Amino acid sequence: MKKIFILLLLISVPLYAQRRDFSGIDYISANDMLKTVEYLSSESLEGRAGGSIGYFLAADYMAKEFLKLGLKPGISNQIPKTTPYGNDDIQGRFNYKFFQYFNVEYNDITGPVKFNLINDNKIARKYKLGTDFICRGYTGSGYANAQVVFCGYGIADDEGGYNDYNNIDVNGKIVMVFKQNPGWANGRYNNYSIRKKAWNAYDKGAVAIIYVSLPNDKNPQKPIGSVMDGEEPHLSGFPMIHADLNAAEDFVLKTRYTMKELQTVIDEKKSPNSIELLTTAEIEINAKYKPDAYTVNVAAILEGSDAQLKNEYIIICAHLDHVGQQAGEVYFPGANDNASGSAAVLELARAFSKGEKPKRSILFILYSNEESGLQGSKFYAENPLVPLENTVAAFNFDCVAYGDGITLGNGLSNPALWNLAKQTDSLYKGQSGNITWKGGGADLEHLYKKNIPGIYFVTTNSYAHLHLPSDKPETLNLSLYEDITKLAYLIISRVADGEYQKEEVLK
Repeated sequence: MKKIFILLLLISVPLYAQRRDFSGIDYISANDMLKTVEYLSSESLEGRAGGSIGYFLAADYMAKEFLKLGLKPGISNQIPKTTPYGNDDIQGRFNYKFFQYFNVEYNDITGPVKFNLINDNKIARKYKLGTDFICRGYTGSGYANAQVVFCGYGIADDEGGYNDYNNIDVNGKIVMVFKQNPGWANGRYNNYSIRKKAWNAYDKGAVAIIYVSLPNDKNPQKPIGSVMDGEEPHLSGFPMIHADLNAAEDFVLKTRYTMKELQTVIDEKKSPNSIELLTTAEIEINAKYKPDAYTVNVAAILEGSDAQLKNEYIIICAHLDHVGQQAGEVYFPGANDNASGSAAVLELARAFSKGEKPKRSILFILYSNEESGLQGSKFYAENPLVPLENTVAAFNFDCVAYGDGITLGNGLSNPALWNLAKQTDSLYKGQSGNITWKGGGADLEHLYKKNIPGIYFVTTNSYAHLHLPSDKPETLNLSLYEDITKLAYLIISRVADGEYQKEEVLK
């Protein structure tokens, strides 16, 4: 009986496993990846905000690691006139040939920063940055000491729709609004951005804005670091903070409502319930805004071993950026999001460089500014470093080291690739679930729009520390981290060796 089982097992193992030396997974170590994560999420890099000095240090570190592996630079002709370090560093400090430059806005929250409750012209409570409140990533600078007015969802639909600013005077006052948008509006306001809400308040004469999470949500969002503010112009003199719900309750004490009740009244009637809160807030923020800062994608190429297939490419990618620091008082490590994905890309580069070389070529790329709206991956898709028509598939890693399971996303867009991935997993440890989706997702989105098949690697229940100061290396699930990276190596190896032919992407 045992002999029959062994024979069946040998028959069931695909030819790829007999052809290729899969000892390459032995080069993948959670401890090695953890060392990379620890550096990328260290305080010295200040949260790796795209356009910051900390981000350039992270990019340079990864470029040097690619160089050690003997990978070819993905770029050969882009050197800017200046960098965050000045002109003297152009020729010597960084590995510029690995950098794909583009411009982004960048906001350095320098401090001082404060948010206080005022009673009788005296400070009644000082709120702590990082715990009680967070500055929005693209907050303006300024000082405000004024009465607070609650304005619901912060929507001003002047075309006969819902309008939180009807019959309420906010001139010279601080506006408090829900950060999220109403779920009952049939999608009409789903894309109402943070900046759009700020502009509404500013246009009505407000001097600052306080965002609060929806109190009736099952798990109301904590104040998080975020640079996803929208495409509207920057409001340079308009402070913007996200306050914890406990802090927000202090400002409604003199009314007949709690924050939960304020949301309930609006949601049940589907009409505004804006009120003066009869309390005063003091807000001060100092920031330096750059509308056209430099940032970079980091790209390196491993040339394939087959004379024909080396002209076809696999993309292995992740975003390197996170959401930065604020006033020297708090920074967002981004260990899982997404130092983990970046370290996994580097570890896969090591494995493919040290093991048997793949037949197809591989482009390893680390994107900037995913956090502000997928800007790095969009820039790459519009300015590809290898021909898109010769790009067979892309594999993205985002938040792959915290949680309790493995998800292979984007399978509905390219079922043949997803089935290959699932089959490979069944022969490995069978850890991935059956939930998947269509449309790319995060940094796969713009390649999906360019008809590039792809798999999105992510762990399940991965977001407990998302954009919080607690997203640190010690929270990571190292055994799961190693498993998902080894599984990725096995899947990508099959594709890189020619066992998958590019399929039509389903829209």
